[in-house]
Amino acid sequence: MSINTEINRLLNYALQQGLLEKTDCYYAANRLLALLHLSEYEPEAVDEKLPYAQPVLDNMLAYAAEAGIIEDTVNERDLFDTALMDCVTPRPSEVIRRFREDYAVSPEQATEHYYQFSQATNYIRPERIAKNLVWQTETEYGKLDVTINLSKPEKDPRDIAKAKQVKSSSYPKCLLCRENEGFPGHAGHPARQTHRLIPLTLAGKPWYLQYSPYTYYNEHCIVLNEQHIPMQVSRATFENLADFVTQFPHYFLGSNADLPIVGGSILSHDHYQGGHYEFPMARAKEEKEYSFAGFPEVYAARIKWPMSALRLRSENRGQLIDLAEKILSKWRGYSDGTVEVLAESNGEPHNTITPIARRRGTAYEFDLVLRNNRTTKEHPLGLFHPHAEVHHIKKENIGLIEVMGLAVLPGRLRTEMAELGELLVQGVEDISGNERLALHADWYRGLRAKYPQVQKSEVEAVLQNEIGQVFATVLTHAGVFKRDAEGLAAFDRFVDAVNG
Repeated sequence: MSINTEINRLLNYALQQGLLEKTDCYYAANRLLALLHLSEYEPEAVDEKLPYAQPVLDNMLAYAAEAGIIEDTVNERDLFDTALMDCVTPRPSEVIRRFREDYAVSPEQATEHYYQFSQATNYIRPERIAKNLVWQTETEYGKLDVTINLSKPEKDPRDIAKAKQVKSSSYPKCLLCRENEGFPGHAGHPARQTHRLIPLTLAGKPWYLQYSPYTYYNEHCIVLNEQHIPMQVSRATFENLADFVTQFPHYFLGSNADLPIVGGSILSHDHYQGGHYEFPMARAKEEKEYSFAGFPEVYAARIKWPMSALRLRSENRGQLIDLAEKILSKWRGYSDGTVEVLAESNGEPHNTITPIARRRGTAYEFDLVLRNNRTTKEHPLGLFHPHAEVHHIKKENIGLIEVMGLAVLPGRLRTEMAELGELLVQGVEDISGNERLALHADWYRGLRAKYPQVQKSEVEAVLQNEIGQVFATVLTHAGVFKRDAEGLAAFDRFVDAVNG
């Protein structure tokens, strides 16, 4: 391998992707020389078209490891290949200028090109995302989406040891902060040299648009507050969501809840998630209509969904936001002991909402999902949280993405499902003595009874379907008003209370 050739290949790739112009090439080559501890460069003609940069970067990483520039660990490689890509990535101002030029043509063109750019720079690593296992499962609520997340590589013990040695720092304050743009990273923080943000104005205040580097669905974006302030669901949330889908009507945007257990993974920085994707929840049927006094232009309905959700739709944006605020305000203080819903315990609030916004033609549509984070002795992780019997599949918080019908499941399930499938085909009766698989023992027992004879050719589909059914149960556990007569009557009482 010639490192000079690899430099030329990377420059050629960047030219093809529109990251560089020809006049930039010597500048970019010299930056690459500095990183690679080289002193000479010779232009070479390169005749190839690569969809992604990773094959070239892998060769350059191999060179850097052999030359002793980096240690050959996952984290060291990620830090270094991001620095390499930064040499051929446009500055933020240029990315913003291109986005605005595209937006003048159409919002769709702006986001499509920005998403392609984020992949071309390797900020989103497509070859890793492609490793995720993805399928759909038919349930009584329609098709649910399931993914087993394999895109995050396992940590190398050497990287873990280095992370412990990194000096504590408050810059950037978190992974979502504005200051991450261009940050070189270290053993305890991912490199972000190729990260580029698009400034937005929502409800008159500065926000930023970016894509998630882990991309669980098409054009998975994050919209973050310029200020590092905690998540809070309020009237301002509804105003911001409506403003965003006004500017990007082909996207949805939603907010995680603002309380522990029912919130997302990062509650310390106000942010939303959206994208160009139709989630199963958006397809949920409207099963009972409601009317709210004083809001004649707002259509309202309960949707057929395992979690308790009100759907509001109107072309009158002001009325829609006013009603959403009223529902949130009533829910914050609402209790119904007959179904174990308590607004607070010992002064700790329990009730909040996960809101989602989208457009339906010229109308605005909000899905307001009622959440409660109360814990009990029987359910110490949360009464309206996945219960213990489903923890073998999903134990983590049910955030915005799961609420909308996409299960993001841990990578361990890939190998566990493969092993369970083999045992199911062999007809093994009990796996409780298997140390690795014992957590699935009760579930497996039920599978054996349901599928006494399974062929090797069908076992993968069987397990995928059953995992999807478990996810439906997970969402049912998270629903505050259950899908039985008692729970639906309690749902109606809450609507009456909003009207009262």
